[in-house]
Amino acid sequence: MKTIRDFNVKKKKVLVRCDFNVPLSEEGNVLDDFRIKKTLPTIEYLIKKGAKIILMSHLGRPEKNQKSKIKNQKYSLKPIALKLEELLKKPVRFLSNCIGEKIEKEIKKTAEGEIVLLENLRFHKEEEGYPKKEGENFAKELAKLGQIFINDAFGASHRAHASIIGIPKFLPSGIGFLLEKEIKNLDRIIKTPKLPLIAIIGGKKVEDKAKVINKISKFADFILIGHLIGEELTKTQIHLKHPLKIVKPIDGLNGGDTFFDIGPKTINLFKGKIKKAKTIFWAGPLGKIEERNFQTGSKEIAKAIIESKAFSVVGGGETVEFLNEIKIAEKFNHISTGGGAMLEYLAGEELPGLKVLL
Repeated sequence: MKTIRDFNVKKKKVLVRCDFNVPLSEEGNVLDDFRIKKTLPTIEYLIKKGAKIILMSHLGRPEKNQKSKIKNQKYSLKPIALKLEELLKKPVRFLSNCIGEKIEKEIKKTAEGEIVLLENLRFHKEEEGYPKKEGENFAKELAKLGQIFINDAFGASHRAHASIIGIPKFLPSGIGFLLEKEIKNLDRIIKTPKLPLIAIIGGKKVEDKAKVINKISKFADFILIGHLIGEELTKTQIHLKHPLKIVKPIDGLNGGDTFFDIGPKTINLFKGKIKKAKTIFWAGPLGKIEERNFQTGSKEIAKAIIESKAFSVVGGGETVEFLNEIKIAEKFNHISTGGGAMLEYLAGEELPGLKVLL
């Protein structure tokens, strides 16, 4: 798999697939710029090397009706352009579409080191229409805008969408620094972990996480799970390959019919396991963290991971936002930008966005 370093990008139009799918306020302000910041090394490298930089991304899930998609500014990437300008301290030219003659003419005006951001890819239903003919045609239209394609959107690489798997058929392609870093750090969990390894699985959607639990539990010493995952395992009767490695909560803070956080006994139990670990993977909060009363368990476990000095990887939107909010995210060895993509990769599944680049 080629990386951005393998190309001579000077004076070349480099089409970069980013993952700028970030939360916006009702006023259109970026609420969490974590994913944007993680793409900056790739953009800054291209600026330094004199490339003509064309960025593209999706944002949210615009309505399926084509006309209402174009009109719905709630999903416009314009606020992302403003945030990029602020972070890069450099102008970012925002274009109101991502394909078409007007856009092609605008791209031709791009100078060395200049940055262009295209409008939301999902404003075109063809983005999600791959591998149908309309999806392939959309990918071809996007490819016209560049001479080199770089995928730096790890969080979207599990999607078989036109901008992810279609463009590499038409342009020389590789991965950016963000995607390279994700692969390197996640491989340290599933390919070369230092043992003992502890996995902490919280949140919900046990169906999505069961494959990861089964994959990691082959070599992990323990899988520590939250109340919701534990309840779902009981209800769904999903078969786990190594049930004796699963450590369930032994107490919790009551929220009515269920527990909304792990209790002090569970915190101590989990801390004891974490203390001995050399590698730790954490996905999903251990309580209802949107309410302060139920943040204690996740906070205490986060602190225990940092104090353990183990190699630590954390992923999942809610967990990452929480760690950023309490300002300790940078104390972990790696914070993944992917949710579903991270879980699929760790479960040993091929990501379409990576497979097409091999």
